[in-house]
Amino acid sequence: MANFTKALHLSKSYGKSLFSTLRNGHICNSRMISTTLYLRDFMAFFDDKKNWGATEVKSGRSWQKDDLRIKSNPDLHKLWYVLLKERNMLLTMEQECKEQMKLFPSPERLDKVEESMENLEEVVRERNRAYHELERGEIGEQPKETIIGPFGLPEEYKMTEHSIPKEINAEWYKQQQIKCDPRDVAEFGRKYREKEFIEKRRQHKRDFNHVIGLLNRFPKMDMEALKEQYPDVDIEKAKASRKYKPPPVFDD
Repeated sequence: MANFTKALHLSKSYGKSLFSTLRNGHICNSRMISTTLYLRDFMAFFDDKKNWGATEVKSGRSWQKDDLRIKSNPDLHKLWYVLLKERNMLLTMEQECKEQMKLFPSPERLDKVEESMENLEEVVRERNRAYHELERGEIGEQPKETIIGPFGLPEEYKMTEHSIPKEINAEWYKQQQIKCDPRDVAEFGRKYREKEFIEKRRQHKRDFNHVIGLLNRFPKMDMEALKEQYPDVDIEKAKASRKYKPPPVFDD
């Protein structure tokens, strides 16, 4: 009993959860789990008080894949929960600003955190694929295939294991086969393709006008780099547009 009391006192002193068992009168530490700062309220879900009411909050860049590849697995595990807490805090502050009808300062912070989490997931997925390919000759991920959905659009289907083969699995067939009128599917597909065409045309027009603006502002810019960034825009056609204003030429 004295040893258990001593272990409990040490766990409280260091701010960690200590799982201990008594074997032959000695303390055996089976696992140490670190915890975050203990708070009695929900302030961990809110930003620092010095940022309250600020119009802009300085933040660094997002974590790139090259930065994460040199980290160990325990470091990536810790970083994931740091980013998760940061995302929860930013979402809480964003909702609070909406309720208070105020401007959420530096909303790009949320984009940086989400980009960092996506990059971290991809790095972990790379390591899992490399391990399974080396040990088992497989990628180690859930197999996927592209199928045509009930609305006539391609969608990604994740295959899972079933105790009954699909040839005789009536319940699986019932879930996968959604009955739709072919005429409705054809009408939906026509309108969907029309929507995609209109959006693509609008995007091309926005890029075309943006290129003209760049040519007006920077007449000596690198044309090869401009074509590489906007391959769908005809540079010569942009220069022939009435919106293009060539730089004045002065005679010597």
